[in-house]
Amino acid sequence: MNKIILLVEDNPSDIELTKRALSKSRIANELVVKEDGKEALDYVLNDCFTIGGQLPALILLDLKLPKVDGLTVLKTLRSDDRTRRIPIVILTTSSEKLDINSSYDLGANSYIRKPVDFNQFVEAVNSLGLYWLVVNEAPPT
Repeated sequence: MNKIILLVEDNPSDIELTKRALSKSRIANELVVKEDGKEALDYVLNDCFTIGGQLPALILLDLKLPKVDGLTVLKTLRSDDRTRRIPIVILTTSSEKLDINSSYDLGANSYIRKPVDFNQFVEAVNSLGLYWLVVNEAPPT
């Protein structure tokens, strides 16, 4: 079964950049994009359970989102027994200590500041995909 990556990102340029980086890294997993925190929570907590969908194997989560911010999304997913073990990687431009600490306190698996350089970004996405989708042994569902 192909593992799904959920990208929660509201910036169209960053969405395209992530798609290009995944493609360049030869990560062929299905990418589901949600552009705000409410859409992301509806998808994971409702669609994946009610319409027989598959939970994402990895969530790439921006912090600065419309409707529901990334920290609230993280907190909500970590507080639900059905979703608390999904690897969640914060992928954001924020380097604020409060954001970093809050992300880890709420259960983020990793915090990556989006590099401006495309090649660095491709390298980061490649490493993420290799680790979380291939090497990491996920808990059984």
